[in-house]
Amino acid sequence: MNHAIERTTAVSHLIDTAKRAGASPMTREKLDVILKALIDVAAHKEWWSNDDYPEPVDGELQSRYLVHEEPDNTYALYLNVMKPGKAIVPHNHTTWACIAAVRGTETNYVYDRVDDKSKPGVARLSLVKEQPVSPGGGIALMADDIHAVRIEDESGIRHLHMYGVALEMLKERVAFDTENDTYKLMSIGVKTVRSPA
Repeated sequence: MNHAIERTTAVSHLIDTAKRAGASPMTREKLDVILKALIDVAAHKEWWSNDDYPEPVDGELQSRYLVHEEPDNTYALYLNVMKPGKAIVPHNHTTWACIAAVRGTETNYVYDRVDDKSKPGVARLSLVKEQPVSPGGGIALMADDIHAVRIEDESGIRHLHMYGVALEMLKERVAFDTENDTYKLMSIGVKTVRSPA
């Protein structure tokens, strides 16, 4: 069996696992089941190589590949390939998310929102923890959880990201500016490339 067939089969099993675990309402316990399955898929480094998923070029620091999404835009799986220096500001997802490392370590910064949410455009965050995500590990986030990401690993990273709803459909995500205690709607960032798988 070649890598592409193995990968496709494994992704299909992952989606089935996520569907069984992810029935509404989502809980942290259900997310843990999905994350464990995602970590298992990420462990197969040969499925996520540069041959099928090239590193960013022309000065870009990130390439994002859509590996799978259901016809209704749910259960979306991406591979993110990021170079050192890439940073993503604090943000929410408005859907659940799981991240598992294929290669390299990214640092996640998890925040609590501590203002009373009474003023539109104003938000104060408090850093709760730093959590490195390295091969064999991951992080699971509920819809309202807030995190930021920084890539400091000199070799860059390849990480799988799975969302309850595809990123391209998430129009209410917000990005937080911790220096000015403000927030605004978040853009999708880099253009997603459809996977060869």
